[in-house]
Amino acid sequence: MNNTYTGLVKQTFHFPQDGFDLGDNGYLEFNDLNLKDLIEKYGTPMKLTYLPKIGKQINKAKTMFANAFKKHKYEGKYFYCYCTKSSHFSFIVEEALKHEIHLETSYAYDIEIINKLYQRRKITKDTFIICNGYKQKSYTSRIAKLINTGFKNVIPILDNIQELEAYKRSVKHPFKLGIRIAAEEEPNFPFYTSRLGIRAKDILEFYVDQIEGFEHKFQLKMLHIFLNKGIKDDIYYWSELNKIINLYCQLKKICPELDSINIGGGFPIKHSLGFEYDYQFMINEIVGNIKKGCKRANVPMPNIYTEFGSFTVGESMAHIYSVIGQKVQNDREIWYMIDSSFITTLPDTWGIGEKFLMLPINKWGNEYQRVVLGGITCDSHDYYDSEEHINEVFLPKLTTESGGLNGQQPNGYSTANDKETLYVGFFHTGAYQDQISGYGGIKHCLIPSPQHIIVGHDKTGKLVDWVYAKEQTAQSMLKILGYMR
Repeated sequence: MNNTYTGLVKQTFHFPQDGFDLGDNGYLEFNDLNLKDLIEKYGTPMKLTYLPKIGKQINKAKTMFANAFKKHKYEGKYFYCYCTKSSHFSFIVEEALKHEIHLETSYAYDIEIINKLYQRRKITKDTFIICNGYKQKSYTSRIAKLINTGFKNVIPILDNIQELEAYKRSVKHPFKLGIRIAAEEEPNFPFYTSRLGIRAKDILEFYVDQIEGFEHKFQLKMLHIFLNKGIKDDIYYWSELNKIINLYCQLKKICPELDSINIGGGFPIKHSLGFEYDYQFMINEIVGNIKKGCKRANVPMPNIYTEFGSFTVGESMAHIYSVIGQKVQNDREIWYMIDSSFITTLPDTWGIGEKFLMLPINKWGNEYQRVVLGGITCDSHDYYDSEEHINEVFLPKLTTESGGLNGQQPNGYSTANDKETLYVGFFHTGAYQDQISGYGGIKHCLIPSPQHIIVGHDKTGKLVDWVYAKEQTAQSMLKILGYMR
């Protein structure tokens, strides 16, 4: 039996697979990137963004929708929107916009980003801007200003009936509207209906009372739905999707301007080498269900919009750490201490128990053992002890020159770099982590944000890497805290 880490992976999964392989140097490669060279050049902890993956994901979805439209002879159009809240960074949004997409916003300050993108000529006034969220005056006034300055395809998605009044007062030109349908939540949720959107049973009456007859001022163009659990092949998802299809068909008969269904986001991303999800099947079924419902009701098929956030950017990023020490605290638990903090850099791991795809970068030829990964804060929750496919973490044993079981010292501690440091990567971490951890702000126990390395193509198509942000300094934190004026 092969007791090496390589043997463990190959016995458990199909390997290599898309995005992951071992290079000739024995180091893991991520999207064919030489991680060894990047670690030697920049050190750890390192946050790594591989920009070409973003375009690959966008084009993958566009191709699959095109296949589904062809299969079903679907008569509408498909529009890919990027959900900016997944990652607001300019290098992410601008990379996504290179692939002819549109944008979805969630808050007032997103509109300031829209203005900057227009100034940089990354978008035009024809770009669709789908404005979601529960909106305060600061948000509705910015939306109105966009419309008043000639942005033709800004579509505020009404989250409640009262929101329309804000646009009636401030928008000077005819504009488009969408309505978010409040989805019914899964039975295991602590509440029955989403707090976002308008109840389905109220929408027809709302349209007749407050929208119908005002087509010269505003037109209902889109119905929107989003399910917290994402797009999954189960009775719950298909039931909720069919609700919006049926409502679209009812409204279309009295609202000829209505021409679009927005199914939101929710495509999962790979958080384990054992990940299996048939994207093409799901898209085929979604398109097929919409066509079937429209044919049955004898109404035209709508355009289909999606707002993929995690799917767009999640798989483009990795966090890489060094194992700086081993601690044996009892007969059953071996701790590998990393040179950063999970609370600081991957808050979803402790906040909602998210599991990311975790692999060692090197030492694949070593024997493996069960371990717990520990961060360097003083918080008891700063650890990582299970992967998505199994309630354990296995990593290569550390090798040392000092002898004994992994160089274990009497106090249960051994250094990881007696011979060669073990590097551990958490992959597909590109969505939400920076927004949740508070990029550039104060971190738990004052553990700094790691350096951020970007890998992309220059104007000639050559792969290049550069430092986007250095590791957060003590001085920057002290300034925020008021110790430096």
